[in-house]
Amino acid sequence: MACIGLGSKSEAFHLEGQAWFCTTGLPSDVTIEVGEMSFHLHKFPLLSRSGLLEKLIEEFSSEDGSGCILQLHDLPGGAKAFELIAKFCYGVKLDLSALNVVSLRCAAEYLLMTEDYGQGNLISQTEGFFNEVFGDWADTIKALETCEEVQKYAEELHIISRCLDSLAMKACADPNLFNWPVSGCTSQRNAAGTVLWNGITSENKSQPLGDDWWFEDVSFLSLPLYKRLILSVQSKGMKLENIAASLIYYARRYLPLLNRQSSFSDANNTNPGTTICTTSEADQRALLEEIVGLLPNKKGVISTKFLLRLLRAAMILHASSSCRENLEKRVGTQLDQAVLVDLLIPNMGYSIETLYDIDCVQRILDHFMSLYQAPAPSSPSIIEEGQLVSGTDTLTPVTMVAGLVDGYLAEVAPDVNLKLPKFQALAAVVPDYARPLEDGIYHAIDIYLKTHPWLTDSEREQLCRLMNCQKLSLEASTHAAQNERLPLRVIVQVLFFEQLRLRTSISGWFFVSDNLENSQNPSGNLELPKNDGSRQMDLVQDRGVSAENMKERVLELEKECSSMKMELHKLAKTKKSWCILPKKLGFGRRSPPCNSKES
Repeated sequence: MACIGLGSKSEAFHLEGQAWFCTTGLPSDVTIEVGEMSFHLHKFPLLSRSGLLEKLIEEFSSEDGSGCILQLHDLPGGAKAFELIAKFCYGVKLDLSALNVVSLRCAAEYLLMTEDYGQGNLISQTEGFFNEVFGDWADTIKALETCEEVQKYAEELHIISRCLDSLAMKACADPNLFNWPVSGCTSQRNAAGTVLWNGITSENKSQPLGDDWWFEDVSFLSLPLYKRLILSVQSKGMKLENIAASLIYYARRYLPLLNRQSSFSDANNTNPGTTICTTSEADQRALLEEIVGLLPNKKGVISTKFLLRLLRAAMILHASSSCRENLEKRVGTQLDQAVLVDLLIPNMGYSIETLYDIDCVQRILDHFMSLYQAPAPSSPSIIEEGQLVSGTDTLTPVTMVAGLVDGYLAEVAPDVNLKLPKFQALAAVVPDYARPLEDGIYHAIDIYLKTHPWLTDSEREQLCRLMNCQKLSLEASTHAAQNERLPLRVIVQVLFFEQLRLRTSISGWFFVSDNLENSQNPSGNLELPKNDGSRQMDLVQDRGVSAENMKERVLELEKECSSMKMELHKLAKTKKSWCILPKKLGFGRRSPPCNSKES
């Protein structure tokens, strides 16, 4: 390369205001304007390295013979990049780095600095340096971030795609296996003051990295670049759990609403962390919609708690209906894993009728039941409470959701604006077989009756049809029998089923007692080995204890039965129209008295 004689190449250029000058002893014959900066240079060093500058200088003509003035306002990288290119044309050695190689590569392409204009020109040098950049995780991150400044040219030269492909390959591989430097983006110093390459010490290398080692680094990328990276790692077969975890990390960083508590009392409190709240509401809404669109469809890879937080944030930010519907369906597929406090989503509608968004929970529940709907089993017979509970698998998804819905109804029942049809519709979605006990729905109904005393008798009757009195526990039955808010018909039903349950219990005790006696003495006489006196005494004592326990249990059941009959007679006297009902149900018939001694 022909060059103009320079004393010290590094000191050949100096800045005066908004202009750069080359001190070669020769007057400048070309001025290049890039943005607000102007460069007073010489033609020959420039046209010998750049095809574009050669063409522009040849085409330029000045009538008065003044110096050539060229404008390169569209140069990628701007004046900062052209400063380095000008020094390169004058033979100054370039200090390439991950922070300037992208802009220099794009600018070299723009200026046509190919091998036709000198061996080892800028295009070949920058391309060779990219191989070093792509071999290092931190440098690749830096280079990718600088692509946004020259995005159009970086896309055309496939620099962005090459950076993303390099990052995706490293993220999908095991860094402990290949010993890639992956931690930290700047040089650090350890306690002894030794510079550590990319922040990696020998101690860190001995500790294996987890699957989340790359989450923080990529969270600094802009949303478009991050989205393309996620799609790239997904195409390379990364586990969906890792993809979901990265999306959660990224969302928590830029969406402060995801770090807030769910309850009204803690709505303004945020968890300490690295959340960045510098974007507008519109940007946050766009980011949330993009994150939701990137979520893996596999069930369980994202917790129901986080999905409900996303849904709550989507309502606050007024996200699109398709985004909210997507989240509602995702929550519905794994509603059995939800917690009650996360379902208490405040009503964000413009016309607020209720305190909580019950319509949203209704849609989620409908979607869940459409997936888990099963044919209802036959109605259980009148059996004891313990047998009723043990006969149902209490850990099935539908059963767990039934308890969740009952708890949700109890939470929203105190809302005076909650209409009866909406309460009934939500409670009726859960089938009867899904509730082994009806205590939860009874508790919710009782709260609703207490906070809505203006309900008519017919409305109370409709509301109480939601529960099955046959499946109330002993404590709930006792409470319901004395509950003045319940309709009289419901109280009579509770007493009726409880009496039948007690009769069944008594019969069961008698049956067990007879079987025990027959098994111990099948011939009527108890025969024991002659040489086993101690065992004989123990057996006699055990039988005596069993008999005493039986007597006590029967006496307790007789007392409970008598007290319920008295309650029934008192209720019958209060309203003449109910006098016929006890006779029809068999309460008025006298049953043979139970003699505990004969038993």
